[in-house]
Amino acid sequence: MIICKTPREIEIMREAGRIVALTHQELQKHIQPGITTKELDAIAEKFILSFDAFPSFKGYNGFPGSVCASVNEELVHGIPGNRVLKDGDIISLDIGAEINGYHGDSAWTYPVGNIDAETKKLLDVTEKSLYLGLEEAKPGVRLSNISYAIQSYVEAGGFSIVREYVGHGIGQNLHEDPQIPHYGPPNKGPRLRPGMALCIEPMVNAGSRYVRTLADNWTVVTIDGKRCAHFEHTIAITETGYEILTRI
Repeated sequence: MIICKTPREIEIMREAGRIVALTHQELQKHIQPGITTKELDAIAEKFILSFDAFPSFKGYNGFPGSVCASVNEELVHGIPGNRVLKDGDIISLDIGAEINGYHGDSAWTYPVGNIDAETKKLLDVTEKSLYLGLEEAKPGVRLSNISYAIQSYVEAGGFSIVREYVGHGIGQNLHEDPQIPHYGPPNKGPRLRPGMALCIEPMVNAGSRYVRTLADNWTVVTIDGKRCAHFEHTIAITETGYEILTRI
């Protein structure tokens, strides 16, 4: 069941999203060669708690970190640890914050130092695909129009869309209906309505679309070891279009 939020609920989610966006902004200051993903996680946790909010991912289904920190070939759900970032790496930071019972959720993939041209193209195409998908987010539009816009752009750029992991609704629960694939034909699925809160999050691989989960039962990596990117915003459907909740 898709839960449409009231204006008051959207207001709370707007604050949760603002905290997520500010946490991304804070972590960007520290993303550099030599830092570990565990150190980034500690900075994020302290920062989120300073707003009297709570890291949404901490303890979620047993996840040990406050953020998901996924490097290079790691797609999602990377556990923060002793991995040291190096010049030329990329890191995807997926951040959630809960305040007053509601969540915000956003992921972004960042360069570490200087990255090569192909990696930059991967990041650029994935980020652009997110915003092209969002252009379809308006009342009355079928949900899969978002999916189709994302897949079309990504594949035209020579990359592949991951299918095992999808976007989702969000609110009092971190994951709610509907599930939102980032691939598929247009004009399918439920019609968007004002008050829907959605996480749109294309996950894009440089090589094959296939992925696997490591022995830690969390970290998802590309099957061919090639790099991948992940960009996500939480949005609310409005009377005329959409509002990004996870930005300052």
